[in-house]
Amino acid sequence: MGLINADTGTVKINKDEISQKNILHIRKNIGYVIQKGGLFPHLTAYQNVALAAEYNNWSKDKISNRTSELAELVSIDKDLLYRKPDQLSGGQAQRISLIRALMLDPDFILMDEPLGSIDPLVRYDLQTDLKQIFKSLHKTVLLVTHDLGEAAYLGDEIVLMKDGTIIQQDSIEQIMKNPKTPFVEQFVKAQRSPLSQFE
Repeated sequence: MGLINADTGTVKINKDEISQKNILHIRKNIGYVIQKGGLFPHLTAYQNVALAAEYNNWSKDKISNRTSELAELVSIDKDLLYRKPDQLSGGQAQRISLIRALMLDPDFILMDEPLGSIDPLVRYDLQTDLKQIFKSLHKTVLLVTHDLGEAAYLGDEIVLMKDGTIIQQDSIEQIMKNPKTPFVEQFVKAQRSPLSQFE
C-alpha cells in the first residue's frame, strides 16, 4: 500500500515500482482489509463502504447499486449497512470491510489477518465464503495469516516469511513434505491439531 517505505529492496505491482509519484494511482487499484475491519466508528457501514467512491466522485446511484451488488456477494443483510460498527458482530464488520475493499473493483486485494479476532464458528463460515468470493472475482488476493490451515485452504501459493525475508515459497504440499529450513519445519509442527493429544 506504500504506507511505509521499504528499508531495502523494492516493492513492485504489475512491474511498476511503488514511488511517491505513482502511489495514489496504485492505491486506487488495491483493496485493503485489516484485522478487526478498521471501520470508522462514527460512520455507518454504508458511509464506510462509500468513502472511496465518493472521493472518486461517483454518483449516489452508482454507489448505491455497487453497494447492493457487493452486499449480495458477501452475503450480508442490507439492513446492516445502516448500523454503526459497534452495532455489528466481528464477522459482519469484516464483511462490511470486504465490501469497502471491493468497492472500486480493484485488481488486488490485500488482507492483513482479516479473521484473526473472530470466533472459530464465524471464522469457518467466513473462510468458506471468502474462498467462493475469491474464485468468482478472479482477483489477486494477498492474505496474511499465522494459521497455516487457513493459508492452505484459501491460498494457491504459500509464502513463509521470517524477519521480513522469504524462507519458502511453495504449494502447501511441498511445504509440508519438503520444508527447506528448520524454521519451516518447526512452523509446520507448531500448527497444533486439537486431536494431537490423542495420538
